[in-house]
Amino acid sequence: MKLKTLLGDYPVTKQFKTLTERFDFAQFQGGVAQQFQRVVRKLEFDVAELALMTFLIAKAHDKPYRLLPFTVMARYQHPFLKFNPERTPGLKPGDLAGKRIGVRSYSVTTGAWIRHILAEDFGVDLSKIRWITFEEAHVAEFVDPANVQRAPAGKEIKSMLLAGELDAAILGDAAPDPRLQPLIADPEAAGKRWSEKHGAIQLNHLVGVKNSVSPAVADEIYALLVKSKEAAGNPPLLPHGLEANRRHLEVAIDCAYKQNLIPRRFRVEELFA
Repeated sequence: MKLKTLLGDYPVTKQFKTLTERFDFAQFQGGVAQQFQRVVRKLEFDVAELALMTFLIAKAHDKPYRLLPFTVMARYQHPFLKFNPERTPGLKPGDLAGKRIGVRSYSVTTGAWIRHILAEDFGVDLSKIRWITFEEAHVAEFVDPANVQRAPAGKEIKSMLLAGELDAAILGDAAPDPRLQPLIADPEAAGKRWSEKHGAIQLNHLVGVKNSVSPAVADEIYALLVKSKEAAGNPPLLPHGLEANRRHLEVAIDCAYKQNLIPRRFRVEELFA
């Protein structure tokens, strides 16, 4: 029986996605993140790419998935917090108290990393920001904090930022717009400093399997993914293996816990159990 699989298109997954005799790959329009509700709500897939915060929240609510130690997407999030200098000239992270920040959904991984950066590196009190969201959380059981509100129906995040209806916005998937600027100065250098400070990178998406998938089959899937990554030239910033991911996952777990996305700090081994 083929394993029903949700996986985006990346260099590291290109060879893996040729294995159509073994895997029933989902076809979908738009970004893979739009499909994550199908994983953690409908439990539709045997093998699935998942955003890390979505996975951690799903685990906290006993969704039947575990991780494979294989990263398909990681990046430093500093460039993705944008502001409109025509509407809020000179805006800096320290000015965000009382401001309105748009984010696709409060629990998305890029949003969680941005909040971590603001709190840890700039001393921002996250509770004093008004977070404006546009979608439900992937995990149905997750409840937004009190300082989160939904944008009016029909509104779009970048349009609201350009119109001055938002003071800043997390635009993790948006195409560059010359009218917008990163709120964090020199974001590439800031990302390098963050990495040196924490000894980690910011993971976005990993691969998971349903708990009904046997350990032997899961090991085989992982080995095939590693071969696919090798065929892509082993690109950097995409670690595979438990120990190679341990520190990155520890920092991500701490990030989620401090923001009350999860009720306790998981041990790294629990994510794979």
